[in-house]
Amino acid sequence: MGRIAWPALALLALMGGAQAAEPLRIGLALPLSGPDAGFGQGARLGAEQAVSEINRAGGVLGQKIQLVVQDDAGDPKQAVAAARKLAGAHVRFVVGHLNSGAAAAASPIYEESGIVSITPGATWAPLTRRGASLLFRLAGSDAQQGLIGGTLLAQRFRDRPVAIVHDKTSFGRSLADEAARALKAGGGRERLFEGVSREDREVAGLVAKLRALGIEAVYFGGLQAPAALLIRAMREAGLNATLIGSDGLLDKDFAQVAGAAAEGTLMTLAPAPPRLPESRGGARTPRTPEADLFAGAAYAAFEVIRQGAEGARTTDPAKVATYLHGGATTRTVLGEVAFDARGDLVRPPFAVATWRKLSDGRIDYAGTETAP
Repeated sequence: MGRIAWPALALLALMGGAQAAEPLRIGLALPLSGPDAGFGQGARLGAEQAVSEINRAGGVLGQKIQLVVQDDAGDPKQAVAAARKLAGAHVRFVVGHLNSGAAAAASPIYEESGIVSITPGATWAPLTRRGASLLFRLAGSDAQQGLIGGTLLAQRFRDRPVAIVHDKTSFGRSLADEAARALKAGGGRERLFEGVSREDREVAGLVAKLRALGIEAVYFGGLQAPAALLIRAMREAGLNATLIGSDGLLDKDFAQVAGAAAEGTLMTLAPAPPRLPESRGGARTPRTPEADLFAGAAYAAFEVIRQGAEGARTTDPAKVATYLHGGATTRTVLGEVAFDARGDLVRPPFAVATWRKLSDGRIDYAGTETAP
């Protein structure tokens, strides 16, 4: 009996090994240390919840996901090292990186290695304009946000004198350039296009130019500090032009520095992050608002991978990328998303908020968001 059982057991073992699907290795590259660790840790929690739920439901085309985690610390050099480790670990997909600089540094490695990468948060416009075919992002780009700002100028201030100002950073200039293009496409043209340094505390000269031109609206591309100084100086000079900014103004210091002058300022921004589905594996892990900012996007990235593979009927990264680039709609915790040929969202998730004075005297934008 023993002589008969051994071959039978060996055959059963071989059959079992043949039937067991190899795991689908997916990388997760986030700032898990450093100044942006709070955002990265939140994204990791969202990613781990998605992996747990996908695996519990049978995986991706029958393959269970095996997560391979790397910390990029939000630094481009460390992002390159993390990308090389993930390529060496033979992952097929990567969720990350979160920061634009890290994503830009790592994406050529993924492209060369045939790995699809999905960034939950990088907004740098040129990221998807460098010919990458395997890169996707779940955040609206700076260019798309600038486009909305310029469209607002064209729609609300048609045939009226407007100006475009930026803070001389790559972020601010990118927003300003795209706003100018959108304004021109809408039949308008700015009377003034100028930069003001973030280190320049004196904006009287710029305000004088705006007054002389009778400017009624200013699009500001950049961060809150120079924007707050500008709007305050405008009001002190008696110029009541509307200020339109981006989520670069998304800082409590904007209202604190600008004071009452901040009231009426328009701002484009991403909608509030969604709540993750209640975990079926236990109680929901408490998270800070900082952590929740990217948890939903990281969760959604795994939904995109799963549905992309199902749509392409394969986990081959190139074929999944082709399927997603074709405009296929995937249903995610962020809502329905689809990508264009570059890997950008077809419908970027931006809203327009208004800074206003509340009954308690504070100036805030909460609850004022509307569709652009």
